[in-house]
Amino acid sequence: MSVFNSSVLYPRFLLTGLSGLESRYSLISIPIFLVYATSIVGNITILVIIRTESSLHQPMYYFLSMLALTDLGLSTTTLPTMFSVFWFHAREISFNACLVQMYFIHVFSIIESAVLLAMAFDRFVAIREPLRYVTILTNGVIIGIGLAIAVRALALVFPASFLLKRLQYRPVNILSYPFCLHQDLIKTTVSSRWVSSIYGLMVVICSMGLDSVLLLLSYILILGTVLSIASKTERIKALNTCISHICAVLTFYTPMIGLSMIRRYGQNASPIVHVLMANVYLLVPPLMNPIVYSVKTKQIRDRILRKFKQQKA
Repeated sequence: MSVFNSSVLYPRFLLTGLSGLESRYSLISIPIFLVYATSIVGNITILVIIRTESSLHQPMYYFLSMLALTDLGLSTTTLPTMFSVFWFHAREISFNACLVQMYFIHVFSIIESAVLLAMAFDRFVAIREPLRYVTILTNGVIIGIGLAIAVRALALVFPASFLLKRLQYRPVNILSYPFCLHQDLIKTTVSSRWVSSIYGLMVVICSMGLDSVLLLLSYILILGTVLSIASKTERIKALNTCISHICAVLTFYTPMIGLSMIRRYGQNASPIVHVLMANVYLLVPPLMNPIVYSVKTKQIRDRILRKFKQQKA
């Protein structure tokens, strides 16, 4: 009886990779490793370039640094369990470790959503008030925005972890993904979950839901401002400054919506589809953001090429 009580107090969780493809994990782990390596190297490169180039010490690039830091955090949070499952076939994770990973996954996701909103505000100010751009978005304002983004995410997710800690679980619980997510942990509980479920929904509405609405509003205002510019050349130039950000927004929200749709309407879909969509949601934005900004932002691209030429010389 004491052993059973101990197992309930300290439940075990088993992560799930691609069911049925365990014999091919060694091959599957190769592209996963390349994605992580590219994400980490790409985001560190963005940070180093912005840090070392004084000409990039501008609001737009400060927000890009926040995005790169967030992507690094998201990648390093999921990396340990991904490699544990696909490299070492080690599926077990303790409850506390699972809670910690879940906490930081959702914190970094909410931070990324808010940073994308801040970047939209940055583009609006740059297009609407180009002469006052630097005076409006001062270093103090940017630091304040960054702190507000971090505090909001940390504060919103903490009660969710506390509520999950109070629930009861089976001695052994099988999760749906190779990492821990709030909605997945809730499914394994054997006690009443309605408070945790409602709070989780409120967190999504108050963070990503609100951010997405404000993002849409920001681009309506940006489009209105661009259309009021008399010169066609200047209108195109203004819109071109938003392309990288639009790509980043689509890269973040499209997999998230896809994962939500699969969870809601894809009950009959293969478990592999669910795992793939979750991996796309967490792995693609950190991979694509540095690539998009390196390719589409001339200032970043030129300085990266210059660094490579200096190294070759």
